[in-house]
Amino acid sequence: MSGFSPAFERLGAALAAVVLQQQETLAEFLPREDWNADLTARTYSSGGVTVRVSLLGSYAVHERTWLWGWANHQFGDEHPSVAPTLAVREAGERLGIPEFTTPEVDLSWYEGPAAHGGELIAMAAAGILGGAGYIGAGYDGGSAYLHVDDPQVPRAGWDPVTTPRLIVNAATLFPTASDLTLARYLSHHRVPYRQAPGLIEARPAGGGTVRATFDDFGRLTGWNARIPPAPTGPAAAGQPL
Repeated sequence: MSGFSPAFERLGAALAAVVLQQQETLAEFLPREDWNADLTARTYSSGGVTVRVSLLGSYAVHERTWLWGWANHQFGDEHPSVAPTLAVREAGERLGIPEFTTPEVDLSWYEGPAAHGGELIAMAAAGILGGAGYIGAGYDGGSAYLHVDDPQVPRAGWDPVTTPRLIVNAATLFPTASDLTLARYLSHHRVPYRQAPGLIEARPAGGGTVRATFDDFGRLTGWNARIPPAPTGPAAAGQPL
């Protein structure tokens, strides 16, 4: 049984596929090599690439707790790396999500599929902030989680081929409602869709149809995508006929 609040679980379900897809795009852009970070300057550098970041919080392995950057006495609300993340706390106050407003969150109960419960809090926070994803930066005793807010990082686009995998992966982390996960993912990519009990049908701008079915618990049970083949030949390449 999850120790997360129902409000957090539902929000996580709504945002998970969007965040997971952007994480894949970030991983392709940012090498994971020897790294260094300057939180006052809001920079993270790895493999010769530097991106702008802000501090979400940190997970302590021994204590099994999540500590928000604004609650960390080394930083606080007004630190340059923390101020951009305060929208997460504001969302928690507005939506009644205690995980976003509690300074230090006890995650000792978590035994789920993620590396630890702090990973899920970082995911949900990154989804609230939008941007280009998040980075887990390990240190002795835990990991700091940095939100990447940098326009040079590409944003993930709609891809019907990878969508079912993203929805299934999201459901392993936030199993509350895969129909909500897909609906929010389609909305994020501005793909028109209609929803009925146990069914979501979408019509991507490039043509074709997508049809997903769900059981009574909102779990994905079927996926059928009819996407027209991409144009080929001189016209597709922008060459005169």
